[in-house]
Amino acid sequence: MRPPVWNPAIELSAKEQKVVSRIRKAKLFIFLRQQRHQLFDEQFQKELATLFKDSSMGFCPVSPAQLALATILQAYTGVSDEEVIEALEMDRRWQLVLDCLDCEQAPFGKGTLVRFRAALIAKEGDRRLVERTVEIAKKKGGFSSGALRAALDSSPLWGAARVEDTYNLLGHALRKALSVIAHQQEKDLADVAAEAGAQIVATSSLKAALDLDWDDPVAKVQALTTILQALDEVESWVQQQPNLDKQTTTQVQESFADGRQVQAQDVEIADDGSPKLRKGVAKDRRISIEDSEMRHGRKSRSQRFDGYKRHVLKDLDIGVVRAVGITPANVPESGVTEAIAADLEPQNVKLIELHIDRAYLNSQMVQKRPEGLTIICKAWPVYNGKHFDKTAFVLDWDTHLIRCPNQVSIPFSPGKVVHFPQQQCEVCPLRSCCTTSVKGRTVSIHPDESLLQELRQRQQTPAGRAKLRERVAVEHSLAQIGQWQGDRARYLGTRKNLFDLRRMAVVHNLHVIARMSQPEIEQAA
Repeated sequence: MRPPVWNPAIELSAKEQKVVSRIRKAKLFIFLRQQRHQLFDEQFQKELATLFKDSSMGFCPVSPAQLALATILQAYTGVSDEEVIEALEMDRRWQLVLDCLDCEQAPFGKGTLVRFRAALIAKEGDRRLVERTVEIAKKKGGFSSGALRAALDSSPLWGAARVEDTYNLLGHALRKALSVIAHQQEKDLADVAAEAGAQIVATSSLKAALDLDWDDPVAKVQALTTILQALDEVESWVQQQPNLDKQTTTQVQESFADGRQVQAQDVEIADDGSPKLRKGVAKDRRISIEDSEMRHGRKSRSQRFDGYKRHVLKDLDIGVVRAVGITPANVPESGVTEAIAADLEPQNVKLIELHIDRAYLNSQMVQKRPEGLTIICKAWPVYNGKHFDKTAFVLDWDTHLIRCPNQVSIPFSPGKVVHFPQQQCEVCPLRSCCTTSVKGRTVSIHPDESLLQELRQRQQTPAGRAKLRERVAVEHSLAQIGQWQGDRARYLGTRKNLFDLRRMAVVHNLHVIARMSQPEIEQAA
């Protein structure tokens, strides 16, 4: 079956005009009704059709354009899959956009919407939706240049799953394994847990089942010992079960692997042979059973969060979001730039100006920047109290010599620390203004010191400081996306949350296009 090409009416009918006149807020509905034929032209519809095929019917009889519009509106309104279907049957604004005004039954079901989302994720269709809005924005705004000036920034995105301590993480993994078996055998969890010798995980609260004084260090050791023994016993018990099917066995083994990962990261053996919690935090420590990719992170020294970071790259000339990225919260900002650069490749643009904050300075996008790319960033401060700071020293990049304020020159290498001769520093007339060290003055040379020098020099001028202020545009876009998406992730895992962020970028870009096309259409609250 060939996918239908959706050819909805372009002109508003009298009934549609009446609906439009009653929309006071959320005017993206109006814009999508007016521009849907341009956003989803025939060529783009055929492209979407190649991405989405029903597993049992080949090409889906529902137009992918309608499903894509529903996906965008779902992001815009923040509703669930069930509420999408409900809105299509009861909300005339949704019906207006999807060309099913006054329908009593939605044009597709929840299952079709879920499969369409999975297809977009599997085949990078969500990225194509972003690219499509960029194409339309360039056309609407009259931008034809392939040169890109962009700003990149991030904000916290709290994870959707529950964060637990070590005891509950171990208990959660064990309970999850037994729940899978109970479901397959059609038994109560309590019965399966009792049979496996792990009654402590059959209740809603592991710590209540243990019933210990959690202020007592001995009781904590006892609790950890009991949980780990239960994990061992259940793992042995499962190996003796002959009637577990392949799918159940796989799921149970995954849960045991989760528990063992937590044990390896958080538990160590004391001198007396008893288990105890490890001091400090293991690298890349797992904090949730349901979402294995969530991590502890910090936006600042005082602001800690659990989950992910969302990254947005905004075109400073057109105003649209060009690319987005999702990373676990503990991954430095620099870790997203390779994915951002990969998303830019199909757009056939040359990045000539990148506005960032200092967290991105160590990224590949900066460290391996091509010739002609200007980095706009506030440099790291070099204040050194009452003594000369680094800017008092002259670096000659042709000879790789550094000259101190007393005109003493010695070689330097990027990424190294320069040690001025102790003998010369001892007799230097400027010593009191330079250092108090008996070993002489040292200067750390950053691996990309030439860039930092350029940044410091630029921010000393009014024009340079004006350039720095341009980055505020991406902060505004992050705030707007945060209003639609919220501060908490919708899905589990990096890839699904990347999908969600990409469709939020689509919503953002559609508002930008709306302002280009029809200034009276305001961004919804």
